[in-house]
Amino acid sequence: MARSAIKAVPTPKPPEPDQKPKNFFNRLLDWVEKNGNKLPDVLTLFVIITALILLGSLIAGVSGWSAVNPANNERIAAVNLLNEEGIKRMLTELVSNFVNFPPLGLVLVVMLGVGLAESTGLISAFMRRVVLASPKALILPIIIFIGIVGNAAADAALIVLPPVAAMVFLTLGRHPIAGLAAAYAAVAGGFSANIIISMLDVMLAGFTESAAHLQDKEYIANPAMNYYFMLTSTFVLLPVAVWVTTKIVEPRLGEYHPPDDLEVKKQALSSDEKRGLKWATISLLVYTGIILLVTVPEGAMLRHPKTGELIDSPFMDSLVPIMLLFFLVPAMAYGFGSRALKNDKDVAEHLTKAMSGMGYYIVLAFIAAQMIAYFSWSNLGSIIAITGADFLKESGFTGLPLLLAFILFTALVNLLIASSSAKWAILGPVFVPMFMALDYSPAFTQMAYRIGDSITNTITPMLAYFAILLSFAKKFDKNMGMGTLISSLLPYTIAYTIFWCILFAVWYVLGLPLGPGEYIKM
Repeated sequence: MARSAIKAVPTPKPPEPDQKPKNFFNRLLDWVEKNGNKLPDVLTLFVIITALILLGSLIAGVSGWSAVNPANNERIAAVNLLNEEGIKRMLTELVSNFVNFPPLGLVLVVMLGVGLAESTGLISAFMRRVVLASPKALILPIIIFIGIVGNAAADAALIVLPPVAAMVFLTLGRHPIAGLAAAYAAVAGGFSANIIISMLDVMLAGFTESAAHLQDKEYIANPAMNYYFMLTSTFVLLPVAVWVTTKIVEPRLGEYHPPDDLEVKKQALSSDEKRGLKWATISLLVYTGIILLVTVPEGAMLRHPKTGELIDSPFMDSLVPIMLLFFLVPAMAYGFGSRALKNDKDVAEHLTKAMSGMGYYIVLAFIAAQMIAYFSWSNLGSIIAITGADFLKESGFTGLPLLLAFILFTALVNLLIASSSAKWAILGPVFVPMFMALDYSPAFTQMAYRIGDSITNTITPMLAYFAILLSFAKKFDKNMGMGTLISSLLPYTIAYTIFWCILFAVWYVLGLPLGPGEYIKM
């Protein structure tokens, strides 16, 4: 009886690390990942979105939805794409939509070089050399910094850096998707931070000047009008992105288990690999010297024939083939130096192997090209942007709250219209004169716009390079879903929004200059 009355009390087990209560932010990311992964494959999802765009164009077109373009005072009407004329256009321009899809040729051309560099083993050998020689604590900040500065090359950086960063992380034994996300967020999300002036600065300044002329015919826009703010933003976003990667993204992704067909080399370099790297380095130095020769001297071949500038020049128009050769030349040199390549047949075989993994992206690009074309033809994005701008204009906000509301509004519009210049062509004529009437300079309005234009770049599927990012991610995780990818990118968007708005507010309160000769007030 005594023994049956005594019950053993089990010793409570200590809680597992993943059983700790999660804060609201992590629960939000879990919700995004869980529900995002329930969505159909991105190919199917793009088809569904395309169908919704067509249905929206029918409803908007039949109901006569329209808005007045503030740039030229012309009325923009929604276009019904499901009538006879619209269906004919979709059928006759289907091929041209695909062939002329800007990222398609650019991605495939650049990936010829990148793919050969990967196939021959150059990227793996180079990454191991970097990892063995560099302090590991500096590798992530270097990737982020290169991404932010590399956005001056825009499309090329979005294609090249994420997969390279993923390989770096893989070599370090870290989760490659974290490297992929960090690099993409640095280039796309940090689009309005840099230490140099790019072609985008020149392009946006032109739109800003035209919009300012509605209020002041004498105003002249300076492409460097936001330079001081952009320079400071570079060194604000850098630690923010590093912190988000190490404290949020990597812990959520957990330990990485590479698929069986993904080779991961961590050992020291062999003698063949060392010789290949030596040959690659020599070839790259020679190639770099040639590029400097045709760009640096006055009157050089790739400078603008009249102005002699590099920003608006054949050099900028040649970035894609320059980037192709930047990888192709050292890849060939490494291949023959390391004996991975022995003859022309090996070169052809490796090039074919390099491009064989692009099939998913090509199919995705075909559907995305139609989706983006239909959305543009329907005028829905422009009308939504103009209607929203009118609402914000009449909202009653003043001062800093109005400016912050404008940043957030631009960020929302960016989810629909990814092109920076296209959005500014619509929003500039509304907000530049509006803020000039409140004594804010066009440079300050443009700076607010550029923040909003950047912060949601990381998560909008309307940015064509989101599709290529997903195809890169599937190389490291064949089951990668859109929910997991977006939940890895969303923390950057949230962090960039918070810290960029804080920096903007500090700049506003202190009245600091935005760029050479440009200030907050008129």
